Amino acid sequence: MRQPSRTRTPRRLAVASLGLVVAAGVAACGPEDNDAKSAGGDSTPHKGGTLTVLNSQPQTDFDPARLYTSGGGNVPSLVFRTLTTRNRESGAAGAKVVPDLATDLGRPSRHATVWTYTLKKGLKYEDGSAITAADVKYGIERSFAAELSGGAPYLRDWLVGAADYQGPYKDNKGLEAIETPDERTLVFHLNKPEGEFPYLATQTQFAPVPKAKDTGTKYEQHPVSSGPYRVVKNENDGEKLLLERNKYWSAATDAERKAYPDRIDVRSGLDSSVINQRLSASQGADAAAVTTDTNLGPAELAKVSGDRKLAARVGTGHFGYTNYLAINPKVKPFDDPKVRQAVAYAVDRSSVVNAAGGSALAEPATTFLPNQKSFGYTPHDPFPAGTSGNAAKARELLKEAGHPNGLTLTLTHSNAKDFETSPEIATALQDALKKAGFTVRLQGLEDNDYKDRTRDTKTEPGLFLAHWGADWPSGGPFLAPIFDGRQIVKDGANFNSGFLNDKAVNTEIDAINKLTDLDAAAKRWGALDEKIAEQALVVPLFHPVYKRLYGEAVKNVVISDWTGVLDISQVAVK
Repeated sequence: MRQPSRTRTPRRLAVASLGLVVAAGVAACGPEDNDAKSAGGDSTPHKGGTLTVLNSQPQTDFDPARLYTSGGGNVPSLVFRTLTTRNRESGAAGAKVVPDLATDLGRPSRHATVWTYTLKKGLKYEDGSAITAADVKYGIERSFAAELSGGAPYLRDWLVGAADYQGPYKDNKGLEAIETPDERTLVFHLNKPEGEFPYLATQTQFAPVPKAKDTGTKYEQHPVSSGPYRVVKNENDGEKLLLERNKYWSAATDAERKAYPDRIDVRSGLDSSVINQRLSASQGADAAAVTTDTNLGPAELAKVSGDRKLAARVGTGHFGYTNYLAINPKVKPFDDPKVRQAVAYAVDRSSVVNAAGGSALAEPATTFLPNQKSFGYTPHDPFPAGTSGNAAKARELLKEAGHPNGLTLTLTHSNAKDFETSPEIATALQDALKKAGFTVRLQGLEDNDYKDRTRDTKTEPGLFLAHWGADWPSGGPFLAPIFDGRQIVKDGANFNSGFLNDKAVNTEIDAINKLTDLDAAAKRWGALDEKIAEQALVVPLFHPVYKRLYGEAVKNVVISDWTGVLDISQVAVK
């Protein structure tokens, strides 16, 4: 799962890691201004100047083979173009997939097992050489090399004959599943129908790499740019990254990236409080600065909200992400559906939201799918508990389950002070369940131990805090890893914590994957979410909200529901 990073006390969980990002509606720039594009001043954005990016986490592994889509707060998308990309607009409109290097979203065969793409004319690298279909194919192939691991895993599963492919450094034959009949055409052959292939084609693995310029693990030091900026300097594995204009990039072939600044200066490894202090003061170069990974915490947000000028420089982001209670039905007493239902009824989401930083930073969730149209969000709540839990109903169910005097449970969480699994959230749940007759023992683990235990089928606890974010804004990468029984991993990282292997659910997932009409698919994902919820294998808690400051000279702020973070391809500083 790909996640926008955020530094606060409370970025990759699912297929890669479980960890971070926002829910509904339209992105806003503060309480007084809901027009994100007008934020940062009312003057027209102009080209020129230097945009400074102040981040906590370094932009490591700056190689398209090793990155997730738009990883690191959109910085890679300034250098690496892909077959398709996200629509660079605020809010829900930004959750749409649009062409990038390709002329369209791809042309599927009748059953969506073959996808054909044509590259636009006039595409060039930073050295003026032409970008070809063979370069895109090679870029994908090198992402299979063990020494370049780290990117999304879908290609190995989706492409015909790719399961055992080891990359071009060990296999000169290449991937037969990708054909390049001419310099501008690519044809992908898939193992099964995949209507969401246009979303997958936004992954950085689809960025072109000229074979003659490939330097293996050293490529990240100077990757060959296909985007509006080229890497001039990369120090300490992305801690300091300086980008300047690629003079061969043409806006005529790129409708999405505005590329206003002359250079982008990325400074990472900074303390989150220092980042927010510098953005708040907005002095010197910091006036033209943004952050793509550092949130305002509750105390900082309260201070900013009391200052009208500062409040006008707060960007609000929404991203497909859900924090939830995971329940393992293989561990007693959770093998009894009534016990699982009792837990669901007992949860006090208002106290959980408060523990997560308050209503400005978290929105209560009763659906596993985020409440955004692109996911197919369908409002439902199979175990309505109101704002503060339904203790009476929970006690009733416990009695029916044979526990009239209550029940003792263990809730496992991470001791890390992150947003999703913090001790504070665990304590809030402990208090709520106590009212319903549960005695909850808290088991706090060091973060690495927590991840190892909760993702191993042999050690998975009965009840634990979890979270999931989508690799693209659709129900597919959200529901399938968690509820498709064929994705249960016995000897590796498993995320189907409820061990659900329901033939009807698996069949419906396959049926939706055949759809190339993404709106129709979204509706089906929403209906499936509602059906799965009845089994009480997860209890949705909240969707996080991201509040981030930016400098007073920053203009044209765009925050989409795809990433949940400020899109630096749109920012102007003059």
